[in-house]
Amino acid sequence: MADPQSYRPKTRDIPTEPGVYRFIDPEGRVIYVGKAKNLRNRLSNYFQSPDRLHPRTRQMVFTAERVVWVVVKSEIEALTLEYAWIKEFEPRFNVMYRDDKSYPYLAITTAEEYPRMLITRSSHRKGNKYYGPYTKVWAVRESVDLLQKVFPIRTCTKGVFNSAQRTGRPCLNGYIGLCVAPCVGRVSAQEHRAIVNDLVRFLDSTGEEMIASKTDEMKRAASEQRFEDAARLRDQAQALRTIAEKNTVALGVDLDADIFGIEVDEIEVSVQVFYVRAGRIRGQRGWVSDVETLDVPELLSQLILQVYGGYDGVASTKRDSDAKSVDDVAHTATSAIPKEIWLPQMPAERTELEQWLSSIRTRPVRIVSPQRGKKAALMETVHTNAVQAMQRHKLQRVGDLTERSQALEELRVGLHLKRAPLRIEGFDISHTQGTYQVASMVVFEDGAPKKKEYRHFTVRGENGTGARDDTAAMEEVLRRRLLRLQALLDHEEEMAHGNTAHIPHPQEITELKRFAYKPDLIVVDGGLPQVNAAQRVVDELGVDVMLVGLAKRLEEVWIPGEEFPVILPRTSPALRLLQYLRDESHRFAITFHRNKRGKGMLRSTLDSIEGLGPAKQKALIKHFGSVKRMKEATEQELQEVAGIGPVLAQTIYAALHDVA
Repeated sequence: MADPQSYRPKTRDIPTEPGVYRFIDPEGRVIYVGKAKNLRNRLSNYFQSPDRLHPRTRQMVFTAERVVWVVVKSEIEALTLEYAWIKEFEPRFNVMYRDDKSYPYLAITTAEEYPRMLITRSSHRKGNKYYGPYTKVWAVRESVDLLQKVFPIRTCTKGVFNSAQRTGRPCLNGYIGLCVAPCVGRVSAQEHRAIVNDLVRFLDSTGEEMIASKTDEMKRAASEQRFEDAARLRDQAQALRTIAEKNTVALGVDLDADIFGIEVDEIEVSVQVFYVRAGRIRGQRGWVSDVETLDVPELLSQLILQVYGGYDGVASTKRDSDAKSVDDVAHTATSAIPKEIWLPQMPAERTELEQWLSSIRTRPVRIVSPQRGKKAALMETVHTNAVQAMQRHKLQRVGDLTERSQALEELRVGLHLKRAPLRIEGFDISHTQGTYQVASMVVFEDGAPKKKEYRHFTVRGENGTGARDDTAAMEEVLRRRLLRLQALLDHEEEMAHGNTAHIPHPQEITELKRFAYKPDLIVVDGGLPQVNAAQRVVDELGVDVMLVGLAKRLEEVWIPGEEFPVILPRTSPALRLLQYLRDESHRFAITFHRNKRGKGMLRSTLDSIEGLGPAKQKALIKHFGSVKRMKEATEQELQEVAGIGPVLAQTIYAALHDVA
């Protein structure tokens, strides 16, 4: 690896204008591309002390051998050039928003003399119309079947069409009425084009106008006793209605937006986008990618650049021939760039991005971040999808036996264990400013969660009011867990030697057996101070178990007594396993904390009501479950609880509503 100081350019030689820079490795490969408003300020950041750099950035600057740059006239030019170089060089250290598959689209080949409707995963061609992407190919096939009943345009390939023209015989669709058969002259090219235009108008709108028109025609035909025509129009209106219902109404019919949700952890980013056209969700798509930075505005800028950078108003012929998948050219439901782009936060360089997008679209484009109302609710739905996609991605890795085995073997080697850690326990602390302190213990066996072994702890502290800090709380929880393990081991040893003088109560034995298995590895959330504190408990009790800490900021693995942490590669299955264990322990702890805090707040509210003792409080809690539901109750409903009479019900109602 090269020392960054060996190729660091002199500060005075770096221009202060906008530009795009490239880091290049000893083999001449471009490993990172970036842009800057001020090249000098940006590049200077890469050559600061390595300890202050993000691990991925640190690895990049030590992998590179030189850095070069190009000065441009404006930040808009910098955006365009950055995108072009990222697509050309595919640098390994850039965040690449790509998924592992292409998506099916519904295409209308309006550029042809006799347009056809088809399902495609190929790159988008100039002049055609594309709708989607669809997540399932059967969904688009179902839509095509319904659309053909109303808009009987050709769906055949060019070879079949030419063959029908030569022989004068249409294909099966022409015989059964699913195509008007322009190949044999049943309709002219202009008549066929008119049907295609109606189809495009329907797909570009909510469909209500065309459904209403078909319904009116049906009623007119029925009144004129043209019952066969009326039945045909009825079936067409029903088919259009079915297709329209498949597209969920989002907001107003004039809404034209791409809505992004993003979920980031220390290793990966999950992105979901909903394509909304004419107020309806026309498609959805997602990515999970490795990240270099946790700076969400910067990630969003990169996202916008990569999603829309491949569209130049019309897809070029060269791009059509070179592109390998739909990922090579980013398109949405009806046009590549919508009127609005909704993001959870404003991206870095928002103004420049809006100008850049508007210049490509040749119409204004707004980047917005809804904060309230229906728009914010829809944003939250997209974010929920991003969270779930991240969870599914992690679960898929956990379900991969090969990756789990590799992760456990990497932990054995990296931590110098005698064998792979088949049972790993993770601990985390949760509280609100020192109150309602709780802890969690999650268990992974053979690299996968074993949820029936998860446990909660209420942190008591020395005087029963909680520990002084997280370190003391972790010491208490580990001591309680390991003491129970030690007690069970002692009991089994005494039974093995026939010593029955001190047999625990059966209920106590059952409680101890919940902690019967000795862990091969204990993981605590935190750095060296937390790890050393936890190790003191292990040493004090004399338990032979390996203990490490996972520091969240840089994902460093700390071993007790070691001066420096173990740094696992960011793509390491072992690191991903530890991160998943840490996230699970945090989730489990915070869920228990919220429940406990909610019940504590409920208790504190009821304690202030005169005449309401513990038994009646318990009855109220059992009946209503929460203060909110209790406040919503009337005095008569309060009296339905055992032991609550009219006078006490009135007192409770007045206390909950602050009635004088």
